[in-house]
Amino acid sequence: MQYRQLGKIDFKVSALGFGAMRLPSMKNPLDPRVDEKEAIRMIRHAIDSGVNYIDTAWPYHLGASEKILGKALLDGYREKVFLVTKLPMFLVNKQEDFGKYFHAQLEKLQTDYVDCYLFHALNEKNFNKVKDFELIKEMEKERDAGRIRNIGFSFHDTLPVFKKIIDFYDWDLTQIQYNYLDTTVQAGEEGLKYAAEKGMAVTIMEPLKGGMLAKPPKEARKLLEASSVKRTPVDWALQYLWNLPEVSVVLSGMSTGEQLEQNLESAEKSGIGKLTEEENGTINSIISIYREKILVPCTACQYCMPCPAGVNIPENFALANSANMKPETLWDRIMLFNTKRKYRKLASNKVKVNKTVPDGNASLCIECGKCLSHCPQTIAIPDELKKVHQFLRYGRNEF
Repeated sequence: MQYRQLGKIDFKVSALGFGAMRLPSMKNPLDPRVDEKEAIRMIRHAIDSGVNYIDTAWPYHLGASEKILGKALLDGYREKVFLVTKLPMFLVNKQEDFGKYFHAQLEKLQTDYVDCYLFHALNEKNFNKVKDFELIKEMEKERDAGRIRNIGFSFHDTLPVFKKIIDFYDWDLTQIQYNYLDTTVQAGEEGLKYAAEKGMAVTIMEPLKGGMLAKPPKEARKLLEASSVKRTPVDWALQYLWNLPEVSVVLSGMSTGEQLEQNLESAEKSGIGKLTEEENGTINSIISIYREKILVPCTACQYCMPCPAGVNIPENFALANSANMKPETLWDRIMLFNTKRKYRKLASNKVKVNKTVPDGNASLCIECGKCLSHCPQTIAIPDELKKVHQFLRYGRNEF
């Protein structure tokens, strides 16, 4: 494992961090329950392999992530990691909510302190809560009591808002969405450098853009195959981030043992400034190809779920993006057929849809708007779902 400086925090952090938002699920892909035994095995194996940064949050896996992580970090594993969780800002409506949720999280994690506590998903609205309810004071009280070691925030909004938040307080750490397609999205490259210049540790989430960068379109695959440097698409995406001096640690939400092993291998080869001019040129070419293909910039973060109408929102968007990859071979046509078949297999009847384990297609959207305030990408979800249905059901591309 390679290690890097965690900003101004006195800690050498593993290049790869374990993000506990996409833990292994049960065999049914629509079943949100976590395979707890496998999740604990993977987390402990990652730590045994040198990973020392673990990230979770209140809503991950509908509240199960922190509980499972608490079990995984028993038997001496807690002392081996830099543990991060987040205040669920969407539930905070008064100052007293800070202590209510924080102490409940400590209990779920079975620990008496966290190495860093983040305000979760700060945007303009949530930042106003931080100021109005004087939540920084609550953070500092817990820090003085030894229950919080460092203070930070994760972010989903525009660059001007990011800079405003950065300048508001002497933060220790920030967590931002960043990958080679998102250099101008949200905090972007400018925000990444702005935070690093302040001495802040910068943790990267969505390094694969919700898995999208793991499955490049045919044109990009041909380009990678022609490159003199042989890497998997995932390795290309991760090395791009590890190449940057401003990046402290890259979080990966690993769902299988195979993904974990591949990422551990990639991390061993990581380093700042390692990519050559040719390799950066290859990445730039891949970026151009992707930008022509993406219909909906969904990262499958699941913040929009569960849907009151039972629509599996991320799955619908993933199918639309997959179907937009133009078929050029028999295999491509088979994959396109399977993609549209998967859409048809989603529930299209409000009587038959499973609202507990959402399995509905885009046509079931009732335009309630509940999802809109939760989407970090500010996607107009109801409008996009209408387009998805027209595209996947009738072949009309209105994007």
